[in-house]
Amino acid sequence: MAEEIAIPGWKKWLEGIGDQVGFFINFFRNIFTGGFEWSEFVRQCYEIGYRSMMLVGITSFIMGVVLIVQLRPTLVAFGAASMLPKTLAVSFIREIGPVIIAIICAGKIASSIGAELGSMKVTEQLDAMEVSGANPQQYLVVTRILATTIMVPILSVIGDVIGLFGGFLALNLRDNMSFSLYFTKVVASIDFSDFLPAFIKTIFFGFAIGFVGCFKGFSSNKGTESVGIAANSAVVTASLWIFVIDAIAVQVTSLLFYK
Repeated sequence: MAEEIAIPGWKKWLEGIGDQVGFFINFFRNIFTGGFEWSEFVRQCYEIGYRSMMLVGITSFIMGVVLIVQLRPTLVAFGAASMLPKTLAVSFIREIGPVIIAIICAGKIASSIGAELGSMKVTEQLDAMEVSGANPQQYLVVTRILATTIMVPILSVIGDVIGLFGGFLALNLRDNMSFSLYFTKVVASIDFSDFLPAFIKTIFFGFAIGFVGCFKGFSSNKGTESVGIAANSAVVTASLWIFVIDAIAVQVTSLLFYK
């Protein structure tokens, strides 16, 4: 008994890593299994994408406004007020937009998936699906992970556009710049090396959000308390993975595009 208490930390950690690897392998195996649930996939795209659009739009708009308000005094002090559209566009599209939107999606989507699947696990609905011959991995996991992988990048692009529009409105509270001039400067300042890496990393953000939410839900223990634990753990873990992926993406991008 004393020996079991002495090593639970690293043993539990290794078991968790093994469970995640097994879950990851089962996910890819079920992608290529016949009978893909297209109707559930489309429903999840609607739930994850469309129902998150309002929250993403409001957050992006506020971030665009706040960035212009915060950047303007500094750039004006250096006589570079005309650089506001370029500064906002590059910073928002490269880093701020994708990360903030991914964190918002982690809070909303990962917790929702974790709580939903956790409650299904607690009420033995997953066992009932297996007994009836259905494949819960294919029906519940594959559809949700693929939906988040596709919809989070789309939400990120929409959020970028809304954030830049919010920056335009905030800029015109103090200055006078036409809509066409503002977006001409924005488009001129954005390069292929700015948009592509940011878009690619949002794909990994979406996958991490869906994977963590599904894994935490499927890993719930018996009892209603575990549902809340699964939802909370899904948000924390997904947010951590977003920052880890972002740190890796920044290093890779700097090596490939900004030598």
